[in-house]
Amino acid sequence: MAEHTSSSTTIEAAPADVMAVIADFARYPDWTGEVKEAEVLKTDEQGRAEQVRLVMDAGAIKDDQTLAYTWTGRHEVSWTLVKSQMLRSLDGSYLLRPAGDGTTTEVTYQLTVDVKIPMLGMIKRKAEKVIIDRALAGLKKRVESGAK
Repeated sequence: MAEHTSSSTTIEAAPADVMAVIADFARYPDWTGEVKEAEVLKTDEQGRAEQVRLVMDAGAIKDDQTLAYTWTGRHEVSWTLVKSQMLRSLDGSYLLRPAGDGTTTEVTYQLTVDVKIPMLGMIKRKAEKVIIDRALAGLKKRVESGAK
């Protein structure tokens, strides 16, 4: 089994508000930094994204990828790679845990990336950590700003 990287943050908002931002793929270019385009290709019967095409630009790494999303209850979403130019695999998830009186949420982001080019495991884990930390910081800022 591949090693994964994870990190958590606390966001001053209810889990439903956090998940609403996570699920709003059209707005990803507004707050993620690396996502330049996001297009929902397929939705489930509840209108949630099942497949999303993302155009990424993370400096040295530019990619056009499609991810498949699985929604588990109201507090978890995970994804796997369908296709990519640069990646062999990409598995990730957001897990939300209500904290305090329900107006605070602990968000855990887990990620495993395998690139098509050779890369040392230590360097790969560091890259995963940077991706996770940027995503959590952007999510926290977006949710706490009240932007929809």
